[in-house]
Amino acid sequence: MSTAHVDRFAAEHLPPREQWPEFLFELPDLQFPEQLNCASELLDKAVDERGWGERLCLQGSGIRWTYRQLREQADRIAHVLVQDMGLVPGNRVLLRGPNHPMAVACWFGVMKAGGIAVATMPLLRAKELKTMIEIAQVSHALCDGTLAADLLEAAAASLQLRQIRCYRQEGEGGLEALMARHDAPFCNVATAADDTCILAFTSGTTGIPKATMHFHRDVMAICACWPPHVLKAQADDVFMGSPPLGFTFGLGGLVLFPMSIGASTALLEKAAPPQLLEGLQQYGGTVLFTAPTNYRVLAQQGEAISATRLRKCVSAGEALPAATRALWKQATGIELIDGIGATELLHIFISADEKAARPGATGKAIPGYRAEVVDEDGRVLPPGEVGKLRVKGPTGCRYLNDARQAVYVKDGWNYTGDAYAMDADGYFHYHARTDDMIISAGYNIAAPEVEEALMTHPAVAECGATGVPDEERGQIVKACVVLRPGFAAGPELVKALQEHVKATVAPYKYPRAVVFVEALPRTQTGKLQRFRLKELG
Repeated sequence: MSTAHVDRFAAEHLPPREQWPEFLFELPDLQFPEQLNCASELLDKAVDERGWGERLCLQGSGIRWTYRQLREQADRIAHVLVQDMGLVPGNRVLLRGPNHPMAVACWFGVMKAGGIAVATMPLLRAKELKTMIEIAQVSHALCDGTLAADLLEAAAASLQLRQIRCYRQEGEGGLEALMARHDAPFCNVATAADDTCILAFTSGTTGIPKATMHFHRDVMAICACWPPHVLKAQADDVFMGSPPLGFTFGLGGLVLFPMSIGASTALLEKAAPPQLLEGLQQYGGTVLFTAPTNYRVLAQQGEAISATRLRKCVSAGEALPAATRALWKQATGIELIDGIGATELLHIFISADEKAARPGATGKAIPGYRAEVVDEDGRVLPPGEVGKLRVKGPTGCRYLNDARQAVYVKDGWNYTGDAYAMDADGYFHYHARTDDMIISAGYNIAAPEVEEALMTHPAVAECGATGVPDEERGQIVKACVVLRPGFAAGPELVKALQEHVKATVAPYKYPRAVVFVEALPRTQTGKLQRFRLKELG
């Protein structure tokens, strides 16, 4: 296909073709043309071809934009990127901000200009941002002014990132001031369907994040699979949720999926359970995306939720316990739609709608995808036996310049790192992770990253981190710490270590349990036996 990218960094750092998964395009809606720009498909055609220009598209933080108004904002941002910031197609643009309409406008501005969006979590610190900037060779950034400090610190230590503009920032240099100078429509770059448009970072079990590469066709593919076949939302639905737009779960559920059907989204900058309930009441939310942790808390407000317009609830990000499903159904009368997805595959690939939902089961492979449970040698296991989950479909794993590609993709299949069993009816039942990833309240946390942060505290001689079961959050991070001489174990030091981790990496990664030990369990060769950490303390 004919690429539109002038900057060839992404194309030159794709995995070797023989390490790609097999891609399936079996559904009629997955037949894509060679030239495809997802901003043209989702936004421009909504206005120019589908007649949705005056429909409400986004609201939140005092803003109400129709599809036409969102396009106007995105066009202005695309002009700023190209004319004021010197972007050429293929450049990577880091996006940083809470869930806000301007964050969506920035994402579409990057798509229109042929750039590659590198969306980041608002909670990430300078250290983590610097790593992403270096891996993705980020040259440009659009940032919410309220979150600029960590980005500017990361940029100061970077050789690549030189062009930064902030929105919601006063002054002539702010993004809005630059946008005001551009009122002409923007002619979208004619990207190829297989031009990379997203670099989505996922936590690595080694602590080094991996950048997953997704094409314009991938963005459209996820809109054609799970939403129409499982979610079955309607144009008058109001989408809401807690996942940040920096998560592909949030990008799909709060931007791509509603816009693919002409619906609207209410974006919440803060989305803990109290804010979710307030948002449902204020905006008339009808479709909710959040993690099981939040459903457990919100169930306590069942009467108030039943008085809202809420009608569809999606759970993903971590395994949904059968007890949480039953609790939510009892409190609200609504059956949860469960699903498992992965950043590597962009969004959900196993799920079931409300009528087909079964307690304790994630669901079946959705239309467009295939899934199997296999043993260590890749042999398909009979129903009921636990093994490794592998998946293939129209999307799949392509890591940016990372040897771990050969671990995730084997024989054309994506190995998700999850242990599952499939029953005789084709329903998949989650059992555990097959790697060291900790999943807490929907967040993926790599144990080595927690350990590295703890080791920078003067009191810590050695440490090990692992995930332990927790009724509220699914798992929490537990740290086992060996102290240096002269430091006394106790609650004050526990608090100091927790605060130190929060200040060093994203706060959600901090160890909620800290135990002090004389020595860490190790093999004869000195390797940390992480599984034994669960037993200590």
